[in-house]
Amino acid sequence: MQPIFITGIGTGIGKTIVSAIVAEALGADYWKPVQAGYENGTDTLIVKEFLSKSNVHPELYKLELAASPHIAARAEGIQIDLNKIYEQFIKLNISGRRLVIEGAGGIMVPLNEKEFVADLIKKLNAKVILVSRNYLGSINHSLLTAELCRTHGLDVAGWIFNDQYLDYEDEIASWSGFSKIGSIPFTDQPDRKFIQEQAESIRSSLQKII
Repeated sequence: MQPIFITGIGTGIGKTIVSAIVAEALGADYWKPVQAGYENGTDTLIVKEFLSKSNVHPELYKLELAASPHIAARAEGIQIDLNKIYEQFIKLNISGRRLVIEGAGGIMVPLNEKEFVADLIKKLNAKVILVSRNYLGSINHSLLTAELCRTHGLDVAGWIFNDQYLDYEDEIASWSGFSKIGSIPFTDQPDRKFIQEQAESIRSSLQKII
């Protein structure tokens, strides 16, 4: 089954919350293969608190340094291997359950000296959901991300927006050529109820395109 890969326009733009919402909406499992930095907990542990029926799989690479994954891995004397990630994905995919995969940062984050998140998406043949957080400058960052997706030939399902700043989500969708799946309101205290409510709000839109 084709996995869903959650990536976005940068770091700290809501990929983890969106990943939990998408997994909840589709009854899918969750996996973040590369975690860089865990002093304040991991994204996997956060998502596990939000989901009741989904399997939450452990990271393949859990790196201590909060930095670009290739730097964090280098600090521990290892190299992130996309073939190993793919092998683990095959094992997880045997169950036949839909898998939501959360990336690290944006699509051009380096995973090693030669390969980027975009390369991992292609290797996994994943369908991409782009996450954009509304802030000053996010139009530019969103459209650059969309252009890179086209350059790399990625299979993009559409956008999920979050936070509030100004009303330009429909314009980003139009300019990018990728549809708007939904918009998640800002909350500084997400909990299981919030995840379930937002999952319900986007479920029908997701099911039409996934």
